[in-house]
Amino acid sequence: MNPTLDLMQQHRSSRSYLDKPVPADVLNAVLDAAWRGPTSINGQQVSLVVVQDPTRRAEIARIAGGQPWIAQAPVFVTVVVDFHKTAVGARLAGEEQVIHDSVEGFAVGAVDAGIALGNLMTAARAAGLGVVPIGGIRRDPQAMINLLALPPLTFPIAGVALGYVDQDSSVKPRLPRDSFVHAEAYQTAGLEERIQQYDQQLAAYWQDIGRAEGQPWSANVAQFYRSVYFPQVAPVAREQGFGFDR
Repeated sequence: MNPTLDLMQQHRSSRSYLDKPVPADVLNAVLDAAWRGPTSINGQQVSLVVVQDPTRRAEIARIAGGQPWIAQAPVFVTVVVDFHKTAVGARLAGEEQVIHDSVEGFAVGAVDAGIALGNLMTAARAAGLGVVPIGGIRRDPQAMINLLALPPLTFPIAGVALGYVDQDSSVKPRLPRDSFVHAEAYQTAGLEERIQQYDQQLAAYWQDIGRAEGQPWSANVAQFYRSVYFPQVAPVAREQGFGFDR
């Protein structure tokens, strides 16, 4: 198989890192993979904030709810939805930006941030590094904004810890492929059976790796999605200048 495809199909989140710095040339090549990624209308409404200082990484670990691998990994990259940059460009062209005051604007920024995050992770793993994406920074987005000195019209949407792996993790099984890839139109038939099948497969996986606390997929998503588990996202985004009424 093509080595890039093989790498991507063997993704795993690594949560154990060596005390070994990432060389500047390696890190810069990984960051450039995200920088060169596509964005809607070439708006480039994404920025990265790279944190290597141990004290600041420890603070991010605390903000994210106590995730020690953030402090352990030598690099943490925050992916920022950045309509501050585009607003400056619009002003230079003699226009006033309004896209940030809409659901479409936040969606565009989040999609482009996701593309950058995917490029970061693939590039890092191709460079021999391990990664773990972090959504937990949205637990307290205002604290991240303060720590990273983010200006208005920006939002820290996600991050990724990266470094050289100490103890690697295994590849977690996924829902059946035909619940993910639909031919021509969304296929709802048989979905419950496929989820039940996956619940059993995932339970066996947790048992195999010694994770007694591991839950079936359906119970896990129910636990999280029965509430808005990061309730500060909307109010902090509004404080940053984003609107959701257009």
